[in-house]
Amino acid sequence: QVHLVESGGGLVQAGGSLRLSCDASGSAFSINAMGWYRQAPGKQRDLVATITGGGRTNYADSVKGRFTISKDNAKNTVDLQMNSLKPEDTAVYYCYTDAKIGVRSYQYWGQGTQVTVSS
Repeated sequence: QVHLVESGGGLVQAGGSLRLSCDASGSAFSINAMGWYRQAPGKQRDLVATITGGGRTNYADSVKGRFTISKDNAKNTVDLQMNSLKPEDTAVYYCYTDAKIGVRSYQYWGQGTQVTVSS
C-alpha cells in the first residue's frame, strides 16, 4: 500500500504561481512514475504532467511552458510548479503514482488539493 499526501493548493490571481507537493509513503515499494491530474467541476479527470523514475516527463498541451514537474527519488516526492496560472486551471489536483510492490505494479491516488485561479 502506498499513501499519497498533497499540499500547496489555494487561491491565486490569474498570472500568479503556486507549487504543489506530493509525498508518497509506504513500505517496500518503488516508484515507476508519479504525476498530477486535475478535475474541474462537471469534467473528467485529465492528465496534467507525469514523470517517470528515470526522469522522463510528459505534459498536457494546455500547461506546456507554464508548469514544471520535478521529483526527489530519495524522498519519493513530486512537485508541480505552476506559473502564469489561468482561470481555466481551476480544478482539484490529484497526485498519482504507479508503484511497484514485489513483482506487480499498482496505481494510487491522493485525496486532491483545490487550486482556484481568479480572473
